[in-house]
Amino acid sequence: MAEITAAAVKALRERTDLPMMECKKALVEAGGDEEKAVEILQKQFEKVMDKRSDNETAEGKIFTKVKEDGSEAAAVVMLCESAPVAGSDGLAAVGNAAVEQLLSGPGADSGEALFEQSSSDGKSLKGLYEETVNKIREKIVVGKVARVEGPVGVYVHHDGKTACLFQAEGEAKDPSVLRDVAMHIAALRPTVATVDAVDPAAVQAERDRLTEEAKASGKPDNIIEKIVDGRMKVYFREEAGVLTEQAFAKDDSKTVSQVLAENGLKAKAFTLLSVNG
Repeated sequence: MAEITAAAVKALRERTDLPMMECKKALVEAGGDEEKAVEILQKQFEKVMDKRSDNETAEGKIFTKVKEDGSEAAAVVMLCESAPVAGSDGLAAVGNAAVEQLLSGPGADSGEALFEQSSSDGKSLKGLYEETVNKIREKIVVGKVARVEGPVGVYVHHDGKTACLFQAEGEAKDPSVLRDVAMHIAALRPTVATVDAVDPAAVQAERDRLTEEAKASGKPDNIIEKIVDGRMKVYFREEAGVLTEQAFAKDDSKTVSQVLAENGLKAKAFTLLSVNG
């Protein structure tokens, strides 16, 4: 059996950033061949994920990136088991590499599809991911990926657990309003972006109900119509959760729709992401 020197173990430890004892075991198994030992250590990724497959991933962090001209944005939700790992450099390295690839590459509809890609410099995202899991020894998965066209505003809450990508139409007079609306969405959690996005059947049912109520008051038809229109605004804002009908968080004297219109914009859609759901 080949002699495993302390220097060889140290060199493998520095190369892989894994515990000394595991490096020594790998070298013993590899007969002192460092390259084989690296391969052995890399294969431990599957063992780690299999052992921890049932563990809950209730922690994590959201990584986002926007093109300089605001024409596109991407987000990747990375999930893990513990808060320390959520704030670690290892998770950040994987998350930042993943969102960079998602924005600059061909796109992907899942974390699995994204990790099959290689970045423009030829580095393997899957390799980086597996290497990180090997080092951290905790279950790490991708919760969700999103890539949207702009003009787009991006907001990430300070704890990294909530984020929003807000899409608009038009040319912004003040691009900062896009981020402000994204922040509004993250805070107030609207259901849909515009009135047109509400289920037409639900809208009609509510209008019919309000009309019957108004008719019971005995008022003329022209007055009833105005009453119903006014109450529908309340319905869209409070029950249907329409973004454009809500009072703007930074200036509640105006609706989100009014603030956007003042800046040459109209709401299009939004993607709200959360580590916890």
